[in-house]
Amino acid sequence: MRTIGLIGGMSWESSAEYYRLINQRVRDQLGPLRSAQVLMYSVDFGPVEQAQHAGRWDDAALILEDAARRLQAGGADCVVLCTNTMHLVAPRIEAAVSIPFLHIADATATAALEAGTLTVGLLGTAFTMEQDFLKSRLAAQGLTVLVPDADERKAVHRIIYEELCVGVISDASRQVYQRVIQTLAARGAQAIILGCTEICLLIQPEHSALPLLDTTALHAQAAVGFALQGTGIATTFLAAT
Repeated sequence: MRTIGLIGGMSWESSAEYYRLINQRVRDQLGPLRSAQVLMYSVDFGPVEQAQHAGRWDDAALILEDAARRLQAGGADCVVLCTNTMHLVAPRIEAAVSIPFLHIADATATAALEAGTLTVGLLGTAFTMEQDFLKSRLAAQGLTVLVPDADERKAVHRIIYEELCVGVISDASRQVYQRVIQTLAARGAQAIILGCTEICLLIQPEHSALPLLDTTALHAQAAVGFALQGTGIATTFLAAT
């Protein structure tokens, strides 16, 4: 089994989900007492968040490049960045190491295409919804990506940083997301990408009229697929979680 290297802490709430999902899937594949070989470097989210909102992406990239190098030095066989937003600097992280970098958009696009979904609604931070680093990679693989309008993006972003990243789960906020999902469905979305690794803490399949593409679960699944490659254990993508 290969060793999965996780860059976590952004936020640790969702990083804990990665650890749980990866180990559950390995147990399901290999047996009840089996677990994944994992290294996690969990960064302090405070300086990263400050750099994000100040537009100091180079500063944030330096933190994550260092984390990736530490994982490689510790014996990781791949790097998994446990956040959508910081994939904005994915090329920097990928260039900092010689081991594979498993991109979150690739796992998501694979699941969407296998489900026959070509038009998706994207929920995430304002950075993810408004900039092209994730949308363009999804589009390059054949997907049409819809995002909420400006007021909806502001609400989705606020709930992520003020609530989900600090473990606050609110029914009122869930209703906000449900209204946004309904609007995206009316515009033609066939499924919704939960494009922030904390959104799965708030929105589950029973809360959405559309199928969900949970980037946290799909990314974790891709990591397990990489770890078990060559072991003779079959792994497949799930279109919705």
